[in-house]
Amino acid sequence: MSDPLQPYRAKRDFSQSPEPQGGQASGAALGFVVQKHAARALHYDFRLELDGTLKSWAIPKGPSLDPHDKRMAVQVEDHPLDYAGFEGTIPAGHYGAGTVIVWDRGTWEADGDARAALAAGKLKFTLRGEKLGGRWTLVRMRGKGSGKQVPWLLIKEADDYARPAAEYNVVAAAPGSVLGTSSRAAAATPASAAKAGMRRKPKPDPLPLTLAPQLATLVDALPAEGEWIYEIKFDGYRLLARVDGEDVRLFTRNGHDWTSKLRPLAQAVAGLGLRSGWLDGEIVVQDAQGVPDFQQLQNAFDQRKPQGILYFLFDAPYLDGQDLRAAPLRERRERLRAVLEAAGPQSALRFSEDFVVEPAHLLHTACQMRMEGVIGKRADAPYTSGRGRTWIKLKCQQRQEFVIGGYTDPKGSRQGLGALLLGVHDAAGALQYAGNVGTGFDQRTLADLARQLARLHAEQSPFDALPAGVKGHWVKPKLVAEVSFAEWTKEGRVRQAVFHGLRSDKPPRAIGREHAVAPPAPGAARGRPAKAGAPAARRRSVLPEGLRLTHAERVIDASTGITKRELAEYAARAASRLLPQLRGRPVSLVRAPAGIGGELFFQKHDDTGKMAGMRQLDPALDPGHAPLMEIASLTALLGAVQMNVIELHTWNATVRSIERPDRMTFDLDPGEGLAWPRMLEAAHLVKALLDELGLQSLLKTSGGKGLHVVVPFKPSLGWVAVKALSQRIVQHLAATLPDRFVAKSGPRNRVGKIFVDYLRNGRGATTVAAWSPRARPGIGVSVPVHWEELDGLTSGAHWTLRNIDERLAMPDPWAQGAALRRQTLRTAMRVLDFVPPADDGPPQAAERPSSPRAGTLRG
Repeated sequence: MSDPLQPYRAKRDFSQSPEPQGGQASGAALGFVVQKHAARALHYDFRLELDGTLKSWAIPKGPSLDPHDKRMAVQVEDHPLDYAGFEGTIPAGHYGAGTVIVWDRGTWEADGDARAALAAGKLKFTLRGEKLGGRWTLVRMRGKGSGKQVPWLLIKEADDYARPAAEYNVVAAAPGSVLGTSSRAAAATPASAAKAGMRRKPKPDPLPLTLAPQLATLVDALPAEGEWIYEIKFDGYRLLARVDGEDVRLFTRNGHDWTSKLRPLAQAVAGLGLRSGWLDGEIVVQDAQGVPDFQQLQNAFDQRKPQGILYFLFDAPYLDGQDLRAAPLRERRERLRAVLEAAGPQSALRFSEDFVVEPAHLLHTACQMRMEGVIGKRADAPYTSGRGRTWIKLKCQQRQEFVIGGYTDPKGSRQGLGALLLGVHDAAGALQYAGNVGTGFDQRTLADLARQLARLHAEQSPFDALPAGVKGHWVKPKLVAEVSFAEWTKEGRVRQAVFHGLRSDKPPRAIGREHAVAPPAPGAARGRPAKAGAPAARRRSVLPEGLRLTHAERVIDASTGITKRELAEYAARAASRLLPQLRGRPVSLVRAPAGIGGELFFQKHDDTGKMAGMRQLDPALDPGHAPLMEIASLTALLGAVQMNVIELHTWNATVRSIERPDRMTFDLDPGEGLAWPRMLEAAHLVKALLDELGLQSLLKTSGGKGLHVVVPFKPSLGWVAVKALSQRIVQHLAATLPDRFVAKSGPRNRVGKIFVDYLRNGRGATTVAAWSPRARPGIGVSVPVHWEELDGLTSGAHWTLRNIDERLAMPDPWAQGAALRRQTLRTAMRVLDFVPPADDGPPQAAERPSSPRAGTLRG
């Protein structure tokens, strides 16, 4: 008989992970447990004891007591019975890395034969827990149960335990562990929690479950104007504290729960006496002179109980029932200072004071103090998740993160290793060699690095290319080193490099070369609309000499003051990202001759040939019309801008195989009144379904209101079949989750819901290209993102023409997607019982409705 726990054990290294291996005997009653798991994405693991194991499902949003809420529950591998009592932190780099707490536990009882019900795909049962009770149902989303990670729905039945979500959210109301008295005090009963909430006047703002931090942009000079607050650039780890009653959680910038690592800090934050809040700051260890020392911080974590760690707090996005993210920075800091002063001396908590020095001498003073640099923040700006230009950073020396790709042998009396071989990812996602670092190590660090690198041994070099003579021992590119250096050479190598430590709070594939940009211009840094005609931040022009750009200073977006020149400069800077999305595909254009406030025209055919560099395609591709167009060069891209083009839309097929699409696009279009968190949940659900269908997918912002999920594949079917398959996928999604999705277009159909647009998968239909600007106020940009970044997005227009530069400096999240173009549709067709309809090839000119060369979008 096969071991049901073999998949569980195969995924874990029990010499490193504290998770139990299994073997605990069962009691008379069947138990259940719900564990809150702050891994890469926060979720809840729902487990039912049966046949000597815990049958397990991962629930992204957690259980709901509202029968109208149908929670996605993805089935995962069985867990051992003693896992029901596990709380702790799974180390970084291991399967499921993150913090686990026991959120609820108790006993359960099935209606009838549980084994037969699970096999049939519908299990009804009763829970008797500390937070969850009453009757529930688990329903499999499809009829077959043979695949891995099958999606189910967890549904609360209507009974005395049911509560409307608008009245009571059990996940938000009772966030803590049920192990220990302090946690139980925080986990109030549904009735008492609801009544307590009703007594509060005024009603508090909802406390966000997660919060992506605001990040600073590297600049090459201080801003010339504006009210800025300057603080020390700490040499430590970014840390956010979430306070919900007695439950205090500490999260890294990537959302990993470090509470168990930093219990004294969590207790210090609890001592502030806040009812609720999100606090933002950085943890450091200071040297004898009071200067933050990153290496000493790392050494502190190597101790069994970290000592000497200080938490410098500099912002309060949420405080005691008030969402302060829209408030000016100066107000948030005043509120934070008052909280710290009222609490009295806290040995581990400090307020991050700002510099009292003339800006002209600021950086020099900080460097004299041996600081890493300074952070500047616009005093009147709101708190905005993600990287923008209302927070800036200036460094005393060049310093950034590098991926370790190998190491050399030690020489002389040195032990462990000689030097680390460093790399950064380029725009295409390839790891480029960036030199080595051989100083900054002590004996303890050398020994520790040697042990970690030995476990990552690789036979082949991870670098895209190596200069002649570079040799070493290769490793898997999993570790990130922080290194300071004097300068970059013209070959892209670092000089006079010094090692400062390893970073576990930044993923290796996000590491690219940092580029400083010009400081924010007056009026453009506050996060508010600039006056029409306001000058853009002046950077060295990237436009080619001799470019004909008429009316370059004309404002195309009155809400920001963005000009035609800025659009052209963006196109030139982003050409290495944009052109791969455009080459080889028919393109349609959105033109705005009078700016985005005037009429917009959609152009599919080139009947004049006036756009410089534009390639006219074979007229046979679209009989009866002027030629289709292709943009394959920088000349054509800038020629389009000259003709007032803002948006670039492409087909889902290449010119070489125009009748066989090579991708499907699903446009998640929110209905009226839909909150953004529902969009994030919807994207997770779409990905879960596509994963179950054997389809790996890519994600990008739309640059507008929604998100785009793209599925590349090897061309095999015609347009009719691909469109029909995409429609089947959307209909299946809408039928399974009718309270969230609709498969019919039209505003009336999707009020409070999401229309997943499959109509973009027909012949001639287009979708805005990745990296294309949008002709909407603010000039959002459609930007590829990693799925792991999804929960940090604030809208479909998270990036705009004014904050896109830092994103361009990072590796392209879609660069590793080339392998996806080799996947097939066979599994999805089999799972959905899909038989391709007859596809007779392209319609003739007489069959296709005639369309004008250019159509007005709106006035």
